[in-house]
Amino acid sequence: MRKLMNKAKMELVKTVVKGKMVLAGNSGEGMVDSAVKILISIVIGALLLAGLYALFGDVILFSSLRNHDRDCYA
Repeated sequence: MRKLMNKAKMELVKTVVKGKMVLAGNSGEGMVDSAVKILISIVIGALLLAGLYALFGDVILFSSLRNHDRDCYA
């Protein structure tokens, strides 16, 4: 009877220790951090591109296309 009680006690201790390890584990922490970093970089890149486009206007994107079209169809 004593061996049975000791075995049950050890199994209970193992279960409690495994539960604490699962709750204390932070194995998925890096994925959340990486996702936040990627989203922040996308937002900053979009703001930078919008700022450059507002600053320079048509000079960057469409001036060469418009000149080419005017030369071809004029």
